[in-house]
Amino acid sequence: MALEITDANFEQEVLKSSKPVALDFWATWCGPCRAIAPVIDELAKEYADSAVVGKLDVDANDQVPARYGIRNIPTVLFFKNGELVDKHVGAAPKSTYEEKLKSLL
Repeated sequence: MALEITDANFEQEVLKSSKPVALDFWATWCGPCRAIAPVIDELAKEYADSAVVGKLDVDANDQVPARYGIRNIPTVLFFKNGELVDKHVGAAPKSTYEEKLKSLL
């Protein structure tokens, strides 16, 4: 299961992470977000030892989405060493997210 990221724990869990991070910005009302949710959870399980895979609910948290200019969801941001290094906007197959994550390992 993907780690729940919030405005409150974002800095600790994402920016200060020693592992690469894939962060999915989503909302309960978003159909494409629900479609990729199982993929995000699979990646969280498969990469549990080498990366952090998290989800941030944009309706419950407004600071982080505003900080990164999130206007469309789902959007997955990829961080390494606390820096934003890649992103993908819109739903995509698992291979798309996996390739981006692997490139950071």
